[in-house]
Amino acid sequence: MFSIGDFFILNVSFVLAYLLKFDTLEGLGIPPYLWLWLTTNGFLLLLTIIFKPYNIDRTTRLGKVLKRQYAIVIIHLLLITAFWVFSKAYYYSRIQLLLTFALFLVLVSVWRLVFVYTLGILRAKGYNLRKVVIIGNDRSSKRLISHFRSHPEYGYHVNQAFDSTDSSSVDGDLQNYILQNEIDELYCCLSSVASDYLKQLVDFGHEHRVKVKLIGNFQSLLPDSLLETSRPEWYGLTPVINVTSIPLDNWRNRFIKRLFDMVFALLVIVCVFTWLLPVIALAIKITSKGPVFFRQKRTGLNGQDFMCWKFRTMHVNNDSEVKQATKRDPRVTPIGSFLRKTSLDEIPQFFNVLIGNMSVVGPRPHPVQLNEQYSSQIHKFNHRHSVKPGITGLAQAKGYRGETATFDKMNNRVRLDRLYVERWLFILDIKIIFLTIWSLMRDQENAY
Repeated sequence: MFSIGDFFILNVSFVLAYLLKFDTLEGLGIPPYLWLWLTTNGFLLLLTIIFKPYNIDRTTRLGKVLKRQYAIVIIHLLLITAFWVFSKAYYYSRIQLLLTFALFLVLVSVWRLVFVYTLGILRAKGYNLRKVVIIGNDRSSKRLISHFRSHPEYGYHVNQAFDSTDSSSVDGDLQNYILQNEIDELYCCLSSVASDYLKQLVDFGHEHRVKVKLIGNFQSLLPDSLLETSRPEWYGLTPVINVTSIPLDNWRNRFIKRLFDMVFALLVIVCVFTWLLPVIALAIKITSKGPVFFRQKRTGLNGQDFMCWKFRTMHVNNDSEVKQATKRDPRVTPIGSFLRKTSLDEIPQFFNVLIGNMSVVGPRPHPVQLNEQYSSQIHKFNHRHSVKPGITGLAQAKGYRGETATFDKMNNRVRLDRLYVERWLFILDIKIIFLTIWSLMRDQENAY
């Protein structure tokens, strides 16, 4: 139903945007706008097939549903923008394009909110329920019961919870109870059910169309923070829990991030770098001797070193590899001070993004020596290298720019980097970009 609704809303948004822009529908059904219309639908179909955004179960939170949809809309817009740029189809109206996606985002959000809230209200009132029986009395079963009862909008009703299953057959009270109460799902704690009895329960479930689900005992072994991020992986028939997994281990998430990086970097290079380069290059050459660009070896993904590009902001010196810039550093040129405060010196790193050894958003890459200095002093320091380094990051958006003169400053920066790695969301990247722009406009105290 979501899929049908989204395609309907997309086409309504396209038509309304066309009408608002041109005050007529004439020309909508013929080239060139017919091709744009078909391409817009084609890209949404492609994203639907790749990311399967409609695989939503009862327990998926509304916020997650909306974030997933916002990510699809943003990627969709980026694809259309890339199509517009690379095909040089400049005859299409940018206003019509932006109106289409603005309307699409608003209308599809309203559609999601209305549908999910209506369904939640109906379930809370007793409609569309799943009747549940739980076997077991450990920490995990108690958590599950509490979760179901605190979220009536999910539509799970716990009819009964049995402490254990000591009987040797399902031909007893449990079987009769399930059949008489038309139970839909049976949850079994592995710590409470013997393997032979579990096989009988599975056969019983198949026979009577009752879903049998297993509750693992990982809760007793792992802290809550790991339980939230760990997901089971299957090696043949063997389930394995990866307790060190991060969101960007998922190929779909990496694809989203890489696609965004390439489109964003191309737009900056084409729209900003091409005209800004001559201005900055001339200013650098006039104010000091030396090359326009500065290259420095930095540590990136999986601890691999790469050459990071910047505009040169210092007089040529022998300490640039081993000494950070400090406040009123005599090595910094006048134009270099301006470039550092505005972060314009980082613009060449968008070429690093295109090459693939950096991302637009991620932990800032440190010089190799600085990395070696702190890697043994700060807990889980190298965890920040689990993702590509970024031009900006969560730490920079929160004010940790420039020199890390004290251990506490570096420790706080790394703490935010680890948080980003473990909690990555595409919408978080967008938020960090806006926070970075806001930070650049109002706070330049640490940029020197």
